[in-house]
Amino acid sequence: MEVNLILRRYCYRCCFLCLLLLLVGLFSPSAHADGGAPQLAYVAGTAHGISIIDIAQRRVTGAITVAGSPRAILLSPDGQTLYVTQPTLGRVAAITAKTGKTLCTASLPGQPSLLALSLDAAILYAAGRGDMSVRALDPVTCAVQRTFETREPVYGLAVTASTEADATPSTLNQLWITGSTSLTIFEVNGHLLGSVPIAGEPQDICIPSGFTAYVTTRQGTVVAVDLSTRQVVRTLLSGGQFGPMDYDANTGEVYVPDRQHNQLDILTPVTAGTTMTTQEPARILRLSSSPQSVAITSDGQLGFVALSNGQVIMLDVPSRSIVTSIAVGGTPHFIITGLYPPEYSPTSTPQQATTTPSSAKPIDRLLLVVLMVLAGVLLLGTLWLFWRYYQKWLSAQRSARKRLK
Repeated sequence: MEVNLILRRYCYRCCFLCLLLLLVGLFSPSAHADGGAPQLAYVAGTAHGISIIDIAQRRVTGAITVAGSPRAILLSPDGQTLYVTQPTLGRVAAITAKTGKTLCTASLPGQPSLLALSLDAAILYAAGRGDMSVRALDPVTCAVQRTFETREPVYGLAVTASTEADATPSTLNQLWITGSTSLTIFEVNGHLLGSVPIAGEPQDICIPSGFTAYVTTRQGTVVAVDLSTRQVVRTLLSGGQFGPMDYDANTGEVYVPDRQHNQLDILTPVTAGTTMTTQEPARILRLSSSPQSVAITSDGQLGFVALSNGQVIMLDVPSRSIVTSIAVGGTPHFIITGLYPPEYSPTSTPQQATTTPSSAKPIDRLLLVVLMVLAGVLLLGTLWLFWRYYQKWLSAQRSARKRLK
């Protein structure tokens, strides 16, 4: 009887442990790196306007029909709102990423095709290539809040924190604008800070976290600019036709599409204030067609390159390899990555939004499988122990009967 009692207690404990593990696996919240790894890629210029790639499935899973030849696109940090330039209609639109419904529009001069979000995502900056001004828009209503007048046509936009030596968290951020001969720097309140002459007609600009801006030129170069001294540090690349850049937030490496040579150039981060130089590019990734734009996910794990032949190349950034090629059609020319659009209840706020059930990542499903296997192993172990103790109990009963005889 004592053996049976011990056995029952052991079985109950093992079964309770198995059930607890399964419940933890089923109902624990999803774990994400850096607050939520990107799950979708949006590609402008495809056959359907804007195509949506599910990163986990590695295929196009949807499209948003947008008129006006959408050019530049940005996504709100929560994944809810997509900001789109519509050059041929002369406007910028904010649309719901989940349904494609237009939330608001702003009519702007100069065929708007450039966008930048403030660091807190509270202001949307927009301009047309060749226009002489940049507009600051309310991202919710699309109302123009401020106009930054430039002395030359605009070709690129970027927002960065102040790099002044005495800067504090309350110091105003800065808007950097590439023009036909120079970079123009404003504080976000409209105060003009200065300019940086750039040879070769500056075009696209990329500012990673740090003190260096990377600028392409129409004469086929890429230069590094010190944000603090506002001087050109050196020329990094030459002899190509370079498109919109992106960077790896983990390593600081800058990815530059070279449209002329069908390749992606990867640059070593330039550290301001140092005289050490490296041979650039640090690496070259050969491609099957002309790269138009590149996007590196915020967790630094994946990259996406839009090619002129209607393909999007998916990269494994840490292993420096191509994962797959995804057909999107059309002539893709801009790509971004972001989260699944959130589901909202009538009373919820963006901060309270939760993702749809389909946003469960493969890592969560793998965890569930592992937990189920572990529970099965524990259950089998319990049954084996039960059989073992049963055999011992049966043997003891037989021995007792023999002694009685």
